Amino acid sequence: MADTPVPQAFRIICRPSGASCNLCCDYCASPETSHPESQSGFRMTEIVHESFIQQVLGAHRGPRVHIVWQGGEPMLSGINFFRRTIELQEKYGRPGTRVENTLKTNGLLLDDQWCRMLHEHDFLIALDMDGRQELHDNHRRDKNGRGTFERALKAVRMLRKHRIRFGVLCRVSRRNGQYPLPVYRFFRDELEAGQIRFIPLVHRTREGVHHQGDSVTDFSVRPHQWGRFLSEIFDEWAARDMGTVTVLNFEEILAGLRGLPDRACLLSPDCNGGIVLDHNGDVYPCDRFVEPGHSLGNILRSPLMDLVSSERRLKFLSDKRDTLPRSCRECSFLPICNGECPRNRFMASPHGKDGLNYLCAGYRTFFRHIGPAMKLIADLHDRGEPAHGIMSVLAEQHADSQAAIINE
Repeated sequence: MADTPVPQAFRIICRPSGASCNLCCDYCASPETSHPESQSGFRMTEIVHESFIQQVLGAHRGPRVHIVWQGGEPMLSGINFFRRTIELQEKYGRPGTRVENTLKTNGLLLDDQWCRMLHEHDFLIALDMDGRQELHDNHRRDKNGRGTFERALKAVRMLRKHRIRFGVLCRVSRRNGQYPLPVYRFFRDELEAGQIRFIPLVHRTREGVHHQGDSVTDFSVRPHQWGRFLSEIFDEWAARDMGTVTVLNFEEILAGLRGLPDRACLLSPDCNGGIVLDHNGDVYPCDRFVEPGHSLGNILRSPLMDLVSSERRLKFLSDKRDTLPRSCRECSFLPICNGECPRNRFMASPHGKDGLNYLCAGYRTFFRHIGPAMKLIADLHDRGEPAHGIMSVLAEQHADSQAAIINE
């Protein structure tokens, strides 16, 4: 694979504490997180840590490197681990290199000391929250069964106090999926989150084993529920918040309509969510496939960029496109959706073949709903005009639809 071009810029996800976590969210239960080692704690060694930073910064050819630190709970690695990370990035970074660090966290370990370090080195924080207290605490509990909302809210206050950039990652379950606007307005008005991403919770289960079978857990979001959830939030966002609130789900669809490359892995033609490095140096092609059968190798035995450029990884990327069922290939929404995540493709298609996405019906509902507005926004962008000009029209339409609902 020596002739395979090295990516000019790439995103890598690092799990310094593996699957270890200080919470016990019921929707995170999996064979990985129930492993005895995940309870005692995974830890990245100094050898893996330094080799990782050296290889990432030494191999890339672009001016920007994006590293996402996640888990489990990455802050379990300790503040000194991240101080050492900064030292290594400064040691091995080339002139002109910009390293962008994103920390995905539940926020429970944040304090003034952590926040001073995160602010000094301009970390972006992606905070896990599911909505207001009754929704958040429904699934997100600690190991003693206590809700974590108040502690997550305290983390938001800490982030604001220290002027740290942050966004919200919201996993949409069957429970909070019933309340799209209250969830969105909580993040917008009370948390004042700079970015919001909604992630559909889809957990397959067969005889208690996740990621298998064609049925889903009780807490998984239902397809049409997911479509309605996105549609209701889009109407409010487009009518009053476009340009001031970044809902990544919508921004990335717009990028796809305009033919831009900045798209989420869920909706891109190929799987491009980023390479995953586990605490022990093992590399995987995606954070949804951190499983033995998908390991690409280990950076202590093979150079990271050889793994990034390997035939095994390239096949994984293209399989998303190559394994689409006929119903997807013939669908008018294929350029937007691209079959979504292969992890969710476990339903039979109308032609009787496996591989239809579980959320297909919901996405179709959503795409039909937003089609006219998104096309208008994309056309305005292409003409160099601000999309805000359509907000008054959409606001009027939104008010009319709400009045119609009230009068029913």
